[in-house]
Amino acid sequence: MSYDDYLAGDPVIITVAPTGGVHGKESHPDLPERPAEIAETAAACEEAGASVVHLHARRENGERSFDRERFQELTTAVRDATDGMIVQHSTGGTGAPLAARREPLRTDPPPEMASLDMGPLNRYAHLTSENTRAGVDALAEEMADRRIVPEIEAFNPGHLNEVDRLLATGPDLPGRTYVNCILGGGTLTIPSPRNLQNMVDNLPDGATFTVLATGPHQLPLTTMAIVLGGHVRVGFEDNLYYRAGERAVSNAQLVARARRIAEELNRPVATPAEARELLELPSR
Repeated sequence: MSYDDYLAGDPVIITVAPTGGVHGKESHPDLPERPAEIAETAAACEEAGASVVHLHARRENGERSFDRERFQELTTAVRDATDGMIVQHSTGGTGAPLAARREPLRTDPPPEMASLDMGPLNRYAHLTSENTRAGVDALAEEMADRRIVPEIEAFNPGHLNEVDRLLATGPDLPGRTYVNCILGGGTLTIPSPRNLQNMVDNLPDGATFTVLATGPHQLPLTTMAIVLGGHVRVGFEDNLYYRAGERAVSNAQLVARARRIAEELNRPVATPAEARELLELPSR
């Protein structure tokens, strides 16, 4: 992907990550936690321009859950509330065993997409994501078996080596290779335009990408992604603010801004149907 891809004017896929699995309503009173809240948020974000929703399930007390039944309830609520939005389940594993992380892949029907972390992540004082090669491969094999397209999570440039390894030696994954370039604190990529360009320059041949940047880096680096021909992810999982000192009103407000910027830069925003075509999602 490059500036030439931007000039080609392909639609921008906007993914919204409305809730995450760590912070809750203590961080923002309008962060959705229950299935009905998340479904209502997804519908508003779809109307604002998002075509993919990245989902985390929660327990009744607001804590993260990997339970298949909770993902089933959540996914059903989102599909009922939206008009064809692509459902993407999180399998990210801060402190969770591999057996638990498989469960979001086992809903009926399975999600069209799921996240696939490519290596270790440290961001919090007492939470870590181990993501051994064996664990990554096990999740990839289940995604291949269930025809789930992975969003491949590259937390830092070294994880692109693991992407190359997976593509060379792993299972025959469905869909187009879709890499999420992640920038922020901890062991994420140090957030800067130069570092994002470096990640894009080192993507596998034929891959496309999206950008997740945390906090104040979300706006400038997702804008850069649009100019480089890529796609964007926004939402309360990654960023709670609209500008410095001003919390965002809603997830939909962040989606609407991403759409406005893309359209000002002469790239239309993908509908769910167009996103399915761009990502080569298998028909269900």
